[in-house]
Amino acid sequence: MEMEFMTIFSERLKRLRKNKGLKQQELAEIFGIKRNTYSDWENGKTEPSFDNLVKLADFFEVSLDWLFGRK
Repeated sequence: MEMEFMTIFSERLKRLRKNKGLKQQELAEIFGIKRNTYSDWENGKTEPSFDNLVKLADFFEVSLDWLFGRK
């Protein structure tokens, strides 16, 4: 991912999680990953796999384009 998209993605992911009132640990459990893996996504340190991107978009009921700030 380009840096700009990664920053937008990380910020939007964090906002979506907070809007649902969930902690990182809770989302990590929902997706079957470690909390630090999820944290790395929100902090822009690593990228989710394509499968996890689709799962995130489905879970939060948003498009992949929106997650990445595309118009």
